[in-house]
Amino acid sequence: MRTASRDPLNLNRLAYFAYVVEASSFTRAAERLGITKAVVSQQVARLEREVGTTLLVRTTRKVVPTEAGRALHARCTVILRESAEAFDELAQGVAEPRGKLRVTAPFDYGTSVVAPVAAEFTRTYPHCDVELMLGDRLVDVQTVDLAIRVGWPRDSSHVMRRIGTMEQYLVCTPKTAMLLGRGSEPEDIGLLPFVANGSLPEPNVWRFTHPEHGRRTVRTRARITVDATPAAHVAVLAGAGTTVLPDYLVSADLAAGRLVRVLPDWKLRSGGIHALFPPTRFRSPKVSRFFESMVRAEKRIRAQGIT
Repeated sequence: MRTASRDPLNLNRLAYFAYVVEASSFTRAAERLGITKAVVSQQVARLEREVGTTLLVRTTRKVVPTEAGRALHARCTVILRESAEAFDELAQGVAEPRGKLRVTAPFDYGTSVVAPVAAEFTRTYPHCDVELMLGDRLVDVQTVDLAIRVGWPRDSSHVMRRIGTMEQYLVCTPKTAMLLGRGSEPEDIGLLPFVANGSLPEPNVWRFTHPEHGRRTVRTRARITVDATPAAHVAVLAGAGTTVLPDYLVSADLAAGRLVRVLPDWKLRSGGIHALFPPTRFRSPKVSRFFESMVRAEKRIRAQGIT
């Protein structure tokens, strides 16, 4: 005699639900899925009946998850990714990457390094598309395939692998540098106008080290404050003063003489460039190959002496 049992949750319904949460809209989720809004709404309603609780709250402007909805979304994101990657691994084996690869990175590093890698990657693997999400706001690693972090990442709960290194340079135009003269000390940069990056924890406090003269902490006086690294870069190129920028962003300007390093014998804190992966048991070929492409790109940059 067979006993009645509840049907297992349908992965498609979980996917529809996840798309609605991420888009905050049934309409936008349907557009991304290529189906009608009615189908998405029906499937999510059925999912709510199956789990026995309300997962989404519809307002006049958007759709927001309930506490139960947020908890389910956190779990189903991992489930959906693992199922997709498991299928990819079995179906592709050692074949070329396929499908969409979602990558997030800081805006400056993303435009300088990641975007060119993505261009080369899509030429090499024509069946793989890349979606880049660039910005200084940290994106949840579980919502992407790969997250690039520059500096000193704090996402210690995720799988992390080092791609390369990053140096910080105090730079300005050659004309601005003439105001300092030779034999300058870190304390002397207070004589120059400074462009502060307000997105940093301490935009006007910098700690220098020297192999013979030890450590110095300097407080600058900002004449201009910006909220994004590329803006500081543009302001300094326009002659606004000095600022601290990552090596990969100013390498071409230094090589061309548009900018010069100030106090090159004094070092600022260096950092790393890391790839963070969601906590999944499978790593699809597209993720592995893109990570390998990033490592090769960093090695080329260092070997060429660009930075």
